[in-house]
Amino acid sequence: MSKKILRKKILVFRKNSYKTVSLKYFLLKDILKKFNLLKNKKIGGYFPINCEIDSLEILKQLENSGHKISLPITRKENKMDFFEWSFKEPLLIGKIGIPEPYSKKKVYPDILLVPLVAFSKYKFRLGYGGGYYDRYIQKIKKIKKTLTIGMAFSFQEVKKLPINEHDKKLDFIFTENYIK
Repeated sequence: MSKKILRKKILVFRKNSYKTVSLKYFLLKDILKKFNLLKNKKIGGYFPINCEIDSLEILKQLENSGHKISLPITRKENKMDFFEWSFKEPLLIGKIGIPEPYSKKKVYPDILLVPLVAFSKYKFRLGYGGGYYDRYIQKIKKIKKTLTIGMAFSFQEVKKLPINEHDKKLDFIFTENYIK
């Protein structure tokens, strides 16, 4: 199955199913404990769209526990960078219609929460097709060690995912039921 057909199929299914899933917000304390995360980590998050896992509650908990959070701002040629943000600050609607930070303080996250459309047991992801996150992951891994965590519902896991040389493997996938 092509990426385009799989993407369309999963997005329709997610739209019809996401409200039936009971989220535990990934048992945040267990996650922080599992990765021995100390305060003052820089967390790159995302503003949820299209029925994605709502990462805002997770980001709020992380900010309240002393972590610095950031959100992406999209650039030309399907590129993006992360900029410091706090829940006390407003967001602006970006050029592709997603809320973005007003801040111009660029950061390089220690931990990157990554939205996705589908994923495989090998921790590869299928996104929306623009390559924003694959390009960013490739860029940041040259700059520093960054933990990449895909955020998804368990029903977004697929047995076979077409991948190419540009697709970047994630370190972990978190769902409402398990961590891979």
